[in-house]
Amino acid sequence: MLETRIFPRPPRRSVALTCAFVLAASAAHAAAAPLAYVTSEKAGVGVIDIDQMTLAQTFPVGADGPRGLSLNADGTRLLVANKNTNDLAVIDTATGKVVQRVKIGKNPEYVRVRNGYAYVTYEPGEESGPPGAKPAGKPDANAGGKPGADDDDANKPPAEIAIIDMKNWRVIRSVTSGHETEGIEFSRDGQTMLVTNEGDDTVSIYHARTGAPIRTVKLAAGGRPRGIRLSPDGKHYVVTLESLSKLVVIDAHTFDVIKTVDTKLGPYGVAFGPNGQRLFVAAARDKVVQVFDGHTYEHVADVPVGQRCWHFSFTPDGSKLMVACGRSDAVYVLDANSYQPIKQIGELPLAWGIVTYPRSDGSIESH
Repeated sequence: MLETRIFPRPPRRSVALTCAFVLAASAAHAAAAPLAYVTSEKAGVGVIDIDQMTLAQTFPVGADGPRGLSLNADGTRLLVANKNTNDLAVIDTATGKVVQRVKIGKNPEYVRVRNGYAYVTYEPGEESGPPGAKPAGKPDANAGGKPGADDDDANKPPAEIAIIDMKNWRVIRSVTSGHETEGIEFSRDGQTMLVTNEGDDTVSIYHARTGAPIRTVKLAAGGRPRGIRLSPDGKHYVVTLESLSKLVVIDAHTFDVIKTVDTKLGPYGVAFGPNGQRLFVAAARDKVVQVFDGHTYEHVADVPVGQRCWHFSFTPDGSKLMVACGRSDAVYVLDANSYQPIKQIGELPLAWGIVTYPRSDGSIESH
């Protein structure tokens, strides 16, 4: 005869206490100070308390050569591409410990998270080199003259994009791209992925989940496209051309170039401000962040910053702009409305990229 065991119901008080604990923990997480995470190729990942604008701590992954980074939806995991170990480190943001490593391939660089998947660019044909080294054939953003003049990109294997399922941290597929893939952006519905290919002056377009190619957009020869961002209204993509010191505006439906705008030297990181009224561009070789009208793309202002400033992020409240300046070993903090300098946060040697939690717009993240 089958025995039926009846377990006593937990006391109402225990259930109430459990619920109270969960609610308290959730409230504490929501009330935590906003943070910025900055990859430093020599020191690890710097954690900046945004309320105090101070470097609160550093996650010690420095020997790995961390560069690209992104966060999961709830900010509990930070994903960092490491050029010296050829992997993606998954960091518990509460403890600063690496809890998972995902093997990627040579020279992983740019990381984006979308709809439960991580997208990581890497270059099978590149040599990683020590922290701060310039890979063969790849121009430094502060080099003189015209970068890329003697590149032999066409003779190298193309770059690839690893797509990682964040439920089990496995690479589910790798997508063959162009040469020296740089920026990653998504269509408004998240179904399409666009990447800039610095080495062959193209933008490649794929189905985001399957990696199936849709089309390739050829841009100006010798331009070396790097940053890419979708406009808040979903109508345009803006792409920076580092070597030609220009940005191009691409129709999001036809993929035709509809406008070309001059910039200062060496534009890379690009992002629209939180309300979409302004477009910001990091012109690294001229050591400025440029501000343009977010609709007409007319030039508005130039804001002096440090050396090799590639990436930046707005604070979650949109009031400040935080710019990672690699050759200045610092993050420059600017007022996002008046463009006046506020302070510099140092001790971040070869600062590369920056993102925040709660998540905000910037040259790496977009919403």
